[in-house]
Amino acid sequence: MQTRIQGTTMPVLDVQLDPNEGVFSESGELSWMTASIQMTTHTQMGGGGGLFGVLKRVAGGGSLFMTEYRAVQYPGEVSFATKVPGHIVPVPVGPGQEYMFHRHGFLCATDGVTIGVGFQQSLGAGIFGGNGFLLQKIAGQGTAWLELSGELILKTLAPGEVLRVHPGHVGAFQSSVSFQIMMVPGLKNAIFGGDGIFLAVLQGPGTVWLQTLPISRLAHQIGEYLPRGESRQAGPAAGGALLGGIVGSILGGDQ
Repeated sequence: MQTRIQGTTMPVLDVQLDPNEGVFSESGELSWMTASIQMTTHTQMGGGGGLFGVLKRVAGGGSLFMTEYRAVQYPGEVSFATKVPGHIVPVPVGPGQEYMFHRHGFLCATDGVTIGVGFQQSLGAGIFGGNGFLLQKIAGQGTAWLELSGELILKTLAPGEVLRVHPGHVGAFQSSVSFQIMMVPGLKNAIFGGDGIFLAVLQGPGTVWLQTLPISRLAHQIGEYLPRGESRQAGPAAGGALLGGIVGSILGGDQ
């Protein structure tokens, strides 16, 4: 297997597979592939935790189906492009090399890698709205590729070193890093600060990948320019409504 990442702002991962080699992704991630690649869709591919693990991941906003791409008789190539401006990050997975990442971050992985829910918290969804906060976890043995949005900032935390982060900026981190959610200190900060009411607290040791473009913020900025009201149905507004539907399907979620 050989891989390469092409592009800058909207990169694409090309995976060249020899016969009997394969990778898997969540459904809907494929960009293009050669005719020699065979697709097979499963409900538990890389599910980690069996059927219960799959259902838990779906309840948290993940995909029910996984698709396997395998070269059967001849070598082939399959490609996965990012959905928003950002980076594709390859990570080696094995004993002592497990990772947590935001729920839209999984691009694809090799055989032997498992994906499941690593952290899930409602964040008071019933009171404050939103879908809560979910982190997925990759383990097993192989290589995984993560899709992180915007620019990447790497932080290497020493044992006991603490970093407080807006939850949307948490891209990925090694499982050796402890993680919890806290409320923004101070009532005035929470109400008038404009940065939300929750912070992610990461404590070392381990590496953290921070992303500068949380999808929720990108969706909010785009939403400012979309038409409002049901009365605008003709002309450019209709096109805007269509764009809104497309953007909503791409950017669904609050991370």
